[in-house]
Amino acid sequence: MQIIRHSEQTLKTALISKNPVLVSQYEKLDAGEQRLMNEAFQPASNLFGPITLHSPSDWITSHPEAPQDFEQFFSDPYRKTPSPNKRSIYIQSIGDILKFLKKKKPEDAFCVVGITMIDLYPRDSWNFVFGQASLTDGVGIFSFARYGSDFYSMRYEGKVKKLKKTSSSDYSIFDNYYIPEITSVLLLRSCKTLTHEIGHIFGLRHCQWLACLMQGSNHLEEADRRPLNLCPICLRKLQCAIGFSTVERYKALVRWIDDESSDTPGATPEHSCEDNGNLPKPVEAFKEWKEWIIKCLAVLQK
Repeated sequence: MQIIRHSEQTLKTALISKNPVLVSQYEKLDAGEQRLMNEAFQPASNLFGPITLHSPSDWITSHPEAPQDFEQFFSDPYRKTPSPNKRSIYIQSIGDILKFLKKKKPEDAFCVVGITMIDLYPRDSWNFVFGQASLTDGVGIFSFARYGSDFYSMRYEGKVKKLKKTSSSDYSIFDNYYIPEITSVLLLRSCKTLTHEIGHIFGLRHCQWLACLMQGSNHLEEADRRPLNLCPICLRKLQCAIGFSTVERYKALVRWIDDESSDTPGATPEHSCEDNGNLPKPVEAFKEWKEWIIKCLAVLQK
């Protein structure tokens, strides 16, 4: 295992910047938010740790790219931010990909994110991706396909005998396709990928500073190691993009975990389509993350 450990000064510069304007902006955050974000460059922090690489197939090794600090994020001329007229995030269940989403994007949408059970890969040289997003078009896509516990034991070869050209609204080719059991692990994995892709749409690139939601992942094991939370550098980027109180954000996340019911009706293999009641929300896998949020709130509210 390899540990990527940056110096205290490197992380401090990545978070705060040496630009006087951005330093001043940082100093205007409330004391609790500064205290939490400063954990980024505390060597003994138990909230934010270094990135660990477990194999040559991990993302940073397989897909080298330049890191993005806060100043680079802030100065990116192509970064888009929400506006009063474009401030909604739409989640669209689809069987097609980014061009479809771009065409279907509502007028008030900041972004549209598609979800699908079809396995995704952007080009023949890639084995698969969990998700993909277009920063400039405000659209993204992610797949649940590999998140079910039995995905790798199922077999689908031979389903399509020859290439078929169908209309963009005809998804009959995917009838009876794989539907996983809805478990807390599947929900946790899906939340990670969905929020990671939306982070890209807000202009956050892959994180190479600390263990973070915005790390890339090249396989399921690496995706599972990635935390659901943002590191302080990426948290500051998101706060700059949309504006929020970190305390209120974390309190809302705890409420979401504690709310036992699902927000929307759903279906599992054990539930028929006629069952329209809200399903219990499986959150057992979120226990560790909830404990982490509570620790952060303690730092924020000292």
